[in-house]
Amino acid sequence: MRAVVFDRFGPPDVLRLAELPDPSAGPGQVRVRVHAAGVQPFDVAVRTGAMTWAKIAFPQQIGQEYAGTVDQVGEGVTDWAVGDEVLGSTMLDAVADYVVVPAENAVRKPPQLDFPSAAALVAASQTASGALLELKVAAGETLLVHAAAGSVGTLAVQLARRTGATVVGTASPANHDYLRSLGAVPVAYGDGLADRVRAVAPQGVDVALDAAGRGAVAASVELVADRDRIGTIVDDAAAAEFGTRVVRAGRSPHRLAEVVALAAAGKIVLPVRAYPLADVVAAHAAVESGHGRGKVVLTL
Repeated sequence: MRAVVFDRFGPPDVLRLAELPDPSAGPGQVRVRVHAAGVQPFDVAVRTGAMTWAKIAFPQQIGQEYAGTVDQVGEGVTDWAVGDEVLGSTMLDAVADYVVVPAENAVRKPPQLDFPSAAALVAASQTASGALLELKVAAGETLLVHAAAGSVGTLAVQLARRTGATVVGTASPANHDYLRSLGAVPVAYGDGLADRVRAVAPQGVDVALDAAGRGAVAASVELVADRDRIGTIVDDAAAAEFGTRVVRAGRSPHRLAEVVALAAAGKIVLPVRAYPLADVVAAHAAVESGHGRGKVVLTL
Protein backbone atom coordinates (compact mmCIF):
# COMPACT_ATOMS: atom_id res chain seq x y z
CA MET A 1 0.00 0.00 0.00
CA ARG A 2 0.98 3.64 -0.40
CA ALA A 3 1.66 5.50 2.84
CA VAL A 4 3.13 8.86 3.80
CA VAL A 5 6.20 8.48 6.01
CA PHE A 6 9.12 10.55 7.26
CA ASP A 7 12.66 9.44 8.10
CA ARG A 8 13.72 12.38 10.28
CA PHE A 9 12.13 15.28 12.09
CA GLY A 10 11.90 18.48 10.09
CA PRO A 11 9.88 20.73 7.76
CA PRO A 12 7.07 19.49 5.49
CA ASP A 13 9.46 18.28 2.81
CA VAL A 14 10.71 15.44 5.04
CA LEU A 15 7.44 13.70 4.13
CA ARG A 16 7.49 11.16 1.31
CA LEU A 17 5.35 8.46 -0.23
CA ALA A 18 6.43 4.90 0.46
CA GLU A 19 5.22 1.39 -0.34
CA LEU A 20 4.45 -0.61 2.82
CA PRO A 21 2.90 -4.05 3.35
CA ASP A 22 -0.89 -4.10 3.49
CA PRO A 23 -2.11 -4.47 7.11
CA SER A 24 -4.72 -7.07 8.07
CA ALA A 25 -7.64 -6.81 10.47
CA GLY A 26 -7.16 -8.84 13.65
CA PRO A 27 -9.80 -9.93 16.17
CA GLY A 28 -12.12 -7.05 17.04
CA GLN A 29 -10.74 -4.88 14.24
CA VAL A 30 -11.74 -3.67 10.80
CA ARG A 31 -9.54 -2.65 7.90
CA VAL A 32 -10.61 0.53 6.15
CA ARG A 33 -9.74 1.52 2.60
CA VAL A 34 -8.97 5.19 3.21
CA HIS A 35 -10.50 7.71 0.80
CA ALA A 36 -9.67 10.88 2.76
CA ALA A 37 -7.42 11.72 5.71
CA GLY A 38 -7.32 14.91 7.75
CA VAL A 39 -4.21 16.95 8.52
CA GLN A 40 -4.05 18.69 11.87
CA PRO A 41 -1.55 20.66 13.99
CA PHE A 42 -0.85 17.49 15.99
CA ASP A 43 0.58 15.95 12.80
CA VAL A 44 2.82 18.98 12.34
CA ALA A 45 4.07 18.68 15.92
CA VAL A 46 4.83 14.98 15.47
CA ARG A 47 6.67 15.63 12.21
CA THR A 48 8.82 18.36 13.74
CA GLY A 49 9.64 16.36 16.87
CA ALA A 50 7.73 18.64 19.22
CA MET A 51 5.65 15.72 20.55
CA THR A 52 8.48 14.29 22.63
CA TRP A 53 6.25 11.67 24.24
CA ALA A 54 5.17 10.15 20.92
CA LYS A 55 6.73 6.77 20.15
CA ILE A 56 8.44 7.29 16.80
CA ALA A 57 10.14 4.60 14.75
CA PHE A 58 11.57 5.73 11.40
CA PRO A 59 10.32 5.43 8.74
CA GLN A 60 7.30 6.75 10.65
CA GLN A 61 3.78 6.95 9.27
CA ILE A 62 1.53 9.90 10.10
CA GLY A 63 -2.12 10.92 10.37
CA GLN A 64 -4.91 10.67 12.94
CA GLU A 65 -8.15 11.07 10.95
CA TYR A 66 -9.63 8.85 8.27
CA ALA A 67 -12.79 8.30 6.26
CA GLY A 68 -13.24 5.33 3.99
CA THR A 69 -14.84 1.97 3.31
CA VAL A 70 -14.56 -1.19 5.40
CA ASP A 71 -12.91 -3.81 3.22
CA GLN A 72 -11.92 -6.45 5.80
CA VAL A 73 -13.61 -7.52 9.05
CA GLY A 74 -11.72 -9.23 11.86
CA GLU A 75 -12.84 -12.18 13.95
CA GLY A 76 -15.66 -11.39 16.37
CA VAL A 77 -16.80 -8.19 14.65
CA THR A 78 -20.55 -8.15 14.09
CA ASP A 79 -21.36 -4.41 13.85
CA TRP A 80 -19.59 -3.82 10.54
CA ALA A 81 -19.58 -5.46 7.13
CA VAL A 82 -17.43 -5.09 4.04
CA GLY A 83 -18.65 -2.05 2.11
CA ASP A 84 -19.74 0.00 5.13
CA GLU A 85 -18.61 3.62 4.98
CA VAL A 86 -16.95 4.84 8.18
CA LEU A 87 -14.81 7.54 9.73
CA GLY A 88 -12.85 7.87 12.91
CA SER A 89 -9.63 8.39 14.81
CA THR A 90 -6.41 6.43 14.67
CA MET A 91 -2.80 7.05 15.72
CA LEU A 92 0.00 7.93 13.31
CA ASP A 93 -1.15 5.83 10.36
CA ALA A 94 -4.18 7.45 8.66
CA VAL A 95 -2.45 8.81 5.58
CA ALA A 96 -2.25 5.49 3.76
CA ASP A 97 -4.33 3.33 1.47
CA TYR A 98 -5.40 1.17 4.41
CA VAL A 99 -5.77 1.62 8.15
CA VAL A 100 -6.71 -1.00 10.75
CA VAL A 101 -8.75 0.24 13.71
CA PRO A 102 -10.72 -1.21 16.65
CA ALA A 103 -14.23 -1.86 15.40
CA GLU A 104 -15.84 -0.03 18.32
CA ASN A 105 -13.99 3.19 17.47
CA ALA A 106 -15.40 3.54 13.95
CA VAL A 107 -18.36 5.81 13.29
CA ARG A 108 -20.82 5.31 10.45
CA LYS A 109 -20.53 7.88 7.65
CA PRO A 110 -23.90 9.30 6.62
CA PRO A 111 -24.55 9.27 2.86
CA GLN A 112 -25.11 13.04 2.94
CA LEU A 113 -21.38 13.60 3.59
CA ASP A 114 -18.66 12.89 1.07
CA PHE A 115 -15.41 11.34 2.29
CA PRO A 116 -13.36 14.58 2.52
CA SER A 117 -16.12 16.28 4.52
CA ALA A 118 -16.35 13.29 6.84
CA ALA A 119 -12.60 13.09 7.43
CA ALA A 120 -12.51 16.82 8.12
CA LEU A 121 -14.84 16.43 11.07
CA VAL A 122 -12.95 13.77 13.00
CA ALA A 123 -10.48 15.63 15.19
CA ALA A 124 -12.01 19.10 15.07
CA SER A 125 -15.43 17.94 16.23
CA GLN A 126 -14.08 15.87 19.11
CA THR A 127 -11.76 18.67 20.21
CA ALA A 128 -14.37 21.43 19.94
CA SER A 129 -17.23 19.53 21.56
CA GLY A 130 -14.99 18.23 24.33
CA ALA A 131 -13.55 21.68 25.04
CA LEU A 132 -17.00 23.25 25.36
CA LEU A 133 -17.96 20.52 27.82
CA GLU A 134 -14.78 20.96 29.88
CA LEU A 135 -15.21 24.73 29.97
CA LYS A 136 -18.94 24.35 30.80
CA VAL A 137 -20.16 26.77 28.14
CA ALA A 138 -23.84 27.48 28.80
CA ALA A 139 -26.77 29.37 27.36
CA GLY A 140 -26.65 33.09 28.00
CA GLU A 141 -22.88 33.21 28.39
CA THR A 142 -20.33 34.89 26.13
CA LEU A 143 -17.54 32.74 24.71
CA LEU A 144 -14.38 34.11 23.12
CA VAL A 145 -12.88 31.76 20.49
CA HIS A 146 -9.34 32.48 19.30
CA ALA A 147 -8.65 31.33 15.71
CA ALA A 148 -12.37 31.04 15.11
CA ALA A 149 -12.00 30.51 11.35
CA GLY A 150 -9.89 27.37 11.75
CA SER A 151 -11.38 23.89 11.91
CA VAL A 152 -11.72 23.65 15.70
CA GLY A 153 -12.83 27.28 15.94
CA THR A 154 -15.41 26.89 13.18
CA LEU A 155 -17.06 23.99 14.99
CA ALA A 156 -16.71 25.53 18.46
CA VAL A 157 -18.51 28.66 17.26
CA GLN A 158 -21.42 26.71 15.83
CA LEU A 159 -21.74 24.25 18.70
CA ALA A 160 -21.63 27.07 21.26
CA ARG A 161 -24.25 29.02 19.35
CA ARG A 162 -26.47 25.92 19.42
CA THR A 163 -26.22 25.91 23.22
CA GLY A 164 -27.46 29.51 23.30
CA ALA A 165 -24.12 31.23 23.95
CA THR A 166 -22.99 34.48 22.37
CA VAL A 167 -19.68 33.97 20.56
CA VAL A 168 -16.92 36.46 19.79
CA GLY A 169 -14.31 35.07 17.40
CA THR A 170 -10.84 36.27 16.45
CA ALA A 171 -9.72 36.04 12.84
CA SER A 172 -8.04 38.06 10.12
CA PRO A 173 -10.32 40.68 8.55
CA ALA A 174 -10.64 38.54 5.41
CA ASN A 175 -12.52 35.96 7.49
CA HIS A 176 -14.87 38.32 9.33
CA ASP A 177 -17.81 37.84 6.98
CA TYR A 178 -17.27 34.08 7.29
CA LEU A 179 -17.49 34.29 11.09
CA ARG A 180 -20.65 36.37 10.84
CA SER A 181 -22.15 33.64 8.66
CA LEU A 182 -21.48 31.17 11.49
CA GLY A 183 -23.16 33.40 14.04
CA ALA A 184 -20.07 34.88 15.68
CA VAL A 185 -19.11 38.50 16.30
CA PRO A 186 -15.68 38.89 14.62
CA VAL A 187 -12.69 40.81 15.94
CA ALA A 188 -9.19 41.11 14.50
CA TYR A 189 -6.38 39.45 16.43
CA GLY A 190 -3.13 41.20 17.37
CA ASP A 191 -2.19 44.06 19.68
CA GLY A 192 -5.14 45.66 21.42
CA LEU A 193 -7.30 42.54 21.14
CA ALA A 194 -8.75 42.81 24.65
CA ASP A 195 -9.97 46.35 24.01
CA ARG A 196 -11.58 45.32 20.71
CA VAL A 197 -13.38 42.45 22.43
CA ARG A 198 -14.67 44.76 25.17
CA ALA A 199 -16.02 47.07 22.49
CA VAL A 200 -18.15 44.35 20.89
CA ALA A 201 -18.99 42.51 24.12
CA PRO A 202 -19.78 45.17 26.74
CA GLN A 203 -21.58 42.49 28.73
CA GLY A 204 -18.20 40.86 29.41
CA VAL A 205 -16.68 37.50 28.50
CA ASP A 206 -17.42 34.43 30.62
CA VAL A 207 -15.21 31.82 28.97
CA ALA A 208 -12.42 31.63 26.36
CA LEU A 209 -11.08 28.89 24.10
CA ASP A 210 -7.64 29.36 22.54
CA ALA A 211 -6.94 27.50 19.31
CA ALA A 212 -4.39 30.07 18.15
CA GLY A 213 -1.57 30.59 20.67
CA ARG A 214 0.51 33.72 20.04
CA GLY A 215 -0.66 35.64 23.12
CA ALA A 216 -4.26 34.51 23.12
CA VAL A 217 -4.13 33.21 26.69
CA ALA A 218 -2.66 36.50 27.96
CA ALA A 219 -5.45 38.45 26.25
CA SER A 220 -8.06 36.07 27.65
CA VAL A 221 -6.80 36.63 31.20
CA GLU A 222 -7.58 40.33 30.75
CA LEU A 223 -11.18 39.48 29.85
CA VAL A 224 -12.28 36.40 31.79
CA ALA A 225 -12.50 36.58 35.59
CA ASP A 226 -12.33 32.82 36.27
CA ARG A 227 -9.04 31.44 34.95
CA ASP A 228 -10.42 27.92 35.20
CA ARG A 229 -12.73 28.88 32.32
CA ILE A 230 -9.88 29.81 30.00
CA GLY A 231 -8.76 26.80 27.99
CA THR A 232 -6.07 26.35 25.36
CA ILE A 233 -5.52 23.45 23.00
CA VAL A 234 -2.20 24.78 21.66
CA ASP A 235 -0.23 26.74 24.28
CA ASP A 236 0.68 24.65 27.32
CA ALA A 237 3.43 27.09 28.32
CA ALA A 238 1.03 30.04 28.51
CA ALA A 239 -1.46 27.96 30.49
CA ALA A 240 1.25 27.16 33.04
CA GLU A 241 2.35 30.79 33.18
CA PHE A 242 -1.13 32.21 33.75
CA GLY A 243 -2.74 29.36 35.69
CA THR A 244 -5.33 28.56 33.03
CA ARG A 245 -6.47 25.21 31.64
CA VAL A 246 -4.97 23.00 28.98
CA VAL A 247 -7.93 21.36 27.28
CA ARG A 248 -7.21 17.78 26.28
CA ALA A 249 -10.65 16.45 25.45
CA GLY A 250 -10.33 12.71 24.94
CA ARG A 251 -11.47 10.94 21.83
CA SER A 252 -15.12 9.95 21.88
CA PRO A 253 -16.84 8.11 19.02
CA HIS A 254 -20.15 9.10 20.62
CA ARG A 255 -19.37 12.84 20.53
CA LEU A 256 -18.01 12.47 17.01
CA ALA A 257 -21.19 10.74 15.86
CA GLU A 258 -23.31 13.55 17.33
CA VAL A 259 -21.44 16.24 15.38
CA VAL A 260 -21.43 14.12 12.22
CA ALA A 261 -25.22 13.84 12.48
CA LEU A 262 -25.51 17.63 12.75
CA ALA A 263 -23.31 18.05 9.67
CA ALA A 264 -25.31 15.48 7.71
CA ALA A 265 -28.48 17.40 8.56
CA GLY A 266 -26.93 20.66 7.35
CA LYS A 267 -27.03 22.18 10.85
CA ILE A 268 -23.28 22.82 11.02
CA VAL A 269 -20.70 23.38 8.29
CA LEU A 270 -16.94 22.94 7.99
CA PRO A 271 -15.22 24.14 4.80
CA VAL A 272 -12.69 21.68 3.38
CA ARG A 273 -9.42 22.46 1.60
CA ALA A 274 -8.65 19.23 -0.24
CA TYR A 275 -5.21 18.24 -1.49
CA PRO A 276 -4.36 15.09 -3.47
CA LEU A 277 -2.09 12.64 -1.66
CA ALA A 278 0.85 13.62 -3.89
CA ASP A 279 0.62 17.16 -2.47
CA VAL A 280 1.06 16.11 1.17
CA VAL A 281 4.00 18.51 1.59
CA ALA A 282 1.84 21.47 0.53
CA ALA A 283 -0.99 20.28 2.79
CA HIS A 284 1.31 20.19 5.81
CA ALA A 285 2.74 23.59 4.93
CA ALA A 286 -0.79 25.00 4.81
CA VAL A 287 -1.59 23.67 8.28
CA GLU A 288 1.76 24.76 9.68
CA SER A 289 1.18 28.32 8.46
CA GLY A 290 -1.68 28.72 10.94
CA HIS A 291 -3.76 30.52 8.34
CA GLY A 292 -6.70 29.55 6.21
CA ARG A 293 -10.34 28.72 6.67
CA GLY A 294 -11.73 25.37 7.69
CA LYS A 295 -9.93 22.03 7.45
CA VAL A 296 -7.09 20.63 5.33
CA VAL A 297 -7.77 17.11 4.03
CA LEU A 298 -5.78 14.74 1.83
CA THR A 299 -7.69 12.69 -0.74
CA LEU A 300 -6.55 9.23 -1.77
